[in-house]
Amino acid sequence: MDETQSLLPQPREDEQPLPVGIKMKGATLGKIRAYWLGSVVCMGGFLFGYDSGIVGGVLTMSSFQSDYRYGNADKTYTNSLSVGLQQLGGFIACFLAWPLTDRLGRKKSLMISSFVFCVGAAIQTINTHSLVAFYVARVIAGLGLGAATVAVPMFNSEMMPKNMRGQVGSFFQWFYTFGIFVSYWVDYGVARSIASTDPSQWQIPVGLQLAPAAFLGLGMLTVPESTRWLTKKGKHEEAWQSLQWIRADNSEVTADEMEEIRSGVTAEAMATEGFHVRELLEGENFKRVFAAFAVFTAQQATGATAFAYFGPQYFNLIVGNGEQSLLLTAIFGAVKVVACGIFVLFFSERLSRRQVLVGGAAFMAACQITTAAVVKSFPAPNGGGQTVAPSGIATVTLIYLFVIAYNFSWGPMPWPYVSEIFPARIREPGVAVGVASQWLFNFIFSLTTPYMISSMGWGTFLLWGIFDAVIAIIAFAFLKETRGLSLEAIAHQSFKAGRSPDYGPDKNKDLYAEHHEGGR
Repeated sequence: MDETQSLLPQPREDEQPLPVGIKMKGATLGKIRAYWLGSVVCMGGFLFGYDSGIVGGVLTMSSFQSDYRYGNADKTYTNSLSVGLQQLGGFIACFLAWPLTDRLGRKKSLMISSFVFCVGAAIQTINTHSLVAFYVARVIAGLGLGAATVAVPMFNSEMMPKNMRGQVGSFFQWFYTFGIFVSYWVDYGVARSIASTDPSQWQIPVGLQLAPAAFLGLGMLTVPESTRWLTKKGKHEEAWQSLQWIRADNSEVTADEMEEIRSGVTAEAMATEGFHVRELLEGENFKRVFAAFAVFTAQQATGATAFAYFGPQYFNLIVGNGEQSLLLTAIFGAVKVVACGIFVLFFSERLSRRQVLVGGAAFMAACQITTAAVVKSFPAPNGGGQTVAPSGIATVTLIYLFVIAYNFSWGPMPWPYVSEIFPARIREPGVAVGVASQWLFNFIFSLTTPYMISSMGWGTFLLWGIFDAVIAIIAFAFLKETRGLSLEAIAHQSFKAGRSPDYGPDKNKDLYAEHHEGGR
């Protein structure tokens, strides 16, 4: 206590306590700053979503196919490679980002990630007439995007107060849905308003990626470095200034939080000197690393990401080929935004993390399995039509219910959950492993989904439904509740499935104090 307090500015003897009104303004300003920081860093999520949605539409444009000189026989191969190579770059970047975020911090890492992505996006926008150059640019952009997806959840979790961590941490998925939604309509707009012989038809949607990427990089100039990272590096004065800024407060409450952060980081650093990768395979650490890997793998195995990439193809299975599938895909994007927004704003900190993940997977399983049964019994007409059959309306409704459930559970929740289950000592590699699994299975499912749709038909829905049912069972058996607990409290508890015996926001401080008093 004494050592920590010596690092904090001491009040003058004549200093008076702040009036209640000023304290309220400070709390409000602190929330505004927290939301601002979350919005800036989660622009990486918007970028992820926009790129995910834009590339599928661009690859269907005859202007792109003409400029890059490939025929219909090469479409499937080109589409798969264009999507998959960026995800491969993102997977590789997860492991490069770990030492980068540890050495340079979260803030500089995101600035570098933004710059790398801009380089890749700029090359993609230039009409090189070379698919090889386009593929290389996709890998470069993937490196920048992948590194950002590692740094963003760490930065968010380390700066947010525990009562806002789930909500602001879920901004990543919400911004991701915004990105997808915008990309669908940008593709639709340029396809209708620009001639198919004009290269700008595909250059405009691709080039627009530079705007959110620049916002992410330049936005870092408006926020401080992570308090916990600064503390870990021994920069205590800067850490105190960072915490004061994000809380908009320098009272005793904030000083106590600074002490708790420093005590937790110090205890973790002293546990063993010199980190080795093998530590990730030891006891409690392995449980947390495996949980992170499994949670992000499950996120991809729900089938929702495949819907984001190949929405029109899925709706063709339901209503047949025709313009309806494009309209239904656009509505699908709008449903994602609204559902995720409602969850983030009103429910993210009111519902149990574990119950949300278990219940969401079970509901999605029911939707997908029912969809498979209806599509098998009432196949869509081959040529589409002006109207949608009642069975088609029913299955479309089920798909929309599925995506609502996803955006109330496995869409937003893995990002804050994975970022908060690790102690500071292994947070960088732990989050990197989790996010790497997300990129790896994103890559796998994006390559295989087109072939699944063409060969399995209605069985594709059944497969996702079975995956969702298995995910619900595993989540119930193994996931631990973390809502309302400080990062330090989570780090010093055993990672066991179920509700924490000390669950509840009012017990966090006592839990942490008892832990350290017991160790003296």
